[in-house]
Amino acid sequence: MKVKYFTDTDTLYIQLNERPAAQTTELNENVLLDLDRDGKVVSLTVEHAALHSGKMDFSYEATAA
Repeated sequence: MKVKYFTDTDTLYIQLNERPAAQTTELNENVLLDLDRDGKVVSLTVEHAALHSGKMDFSYEATAA
């Protein structure tokens, strides 16, 4: 998984895997979901991310299943 934040455009990009995207679905005017040819999620793009969250404070926690 890769997470990138582009400060110049206030865009958050979360890539879940390396599969090529075959389809992009617009969930709303600020969120795009990329799917592979099997319909599995590849990535998620959030435009105006800091504007919606108030600030870009990122934390990550892995837990046992």
